[in-house]
Amino acid sequence: MSLQPHNEYMFTSRFILVIFLSFYIFTLFGQNTKAVYAPARVFVIGEEEKRYESILQQYSLMLFQVCDNSMDEAYDHWNNMLRDMEGFAKTQNFDLKGIKIWMNVFWKNDGRIDYIVYHPKPNSRNMDYQELTRFFSAFQQQYQLPLKASKNFSHYGSASFPIFNKAHLIQEK
Repeated sequence: MSLQPHNEYMFTSRFILVIFLSFYIFTLFGQNTKAVYAPARVFVIGEEEKRYESILQQYSLMLFQVCDNSMDEAYDHWNNMLRDMEGFAKTQNFDLKGIKIWMNVFWKNDGRIDYIVYHPKPNSRNMDYQELTRFFSAFQQQYQLPLKASKNFSHYGSASFPIFNKAHLIQEK
């Protein structure tokens, strides 16, 4: 009879040891399998102010300068990109109509978009802006501006959808 409590104690001790080791191993390996945080490439101005300020400093060359200080050429590149956004939206069944935003686009020197940072204007259509962020992320991944530069560059501008520009207005007349 004196052996039975000892056996129960050994069983309980082993059980606790197995639980403890399992927890320890799970914790140890669980830390190594955590996903690496990748900062968003598209976000709303005001959500990540410090990061936005850092990006602004890294992209000091302006689209206007890349276009040899030609306002017309810079405007054409900006407007063509917005038109391409509209075309991409149609392929994605995403409705841009009524969206009015301030937008800062940051391009790599080869014309690929690195970041899109935007903020809705007060008179913009009300919508779920997380959906717009996802749309811009998809657009950013597949779009390349047909322009090369010596270093990364950016442009801050306004966008209202649908796009109406002087060429569009001339065609309507």
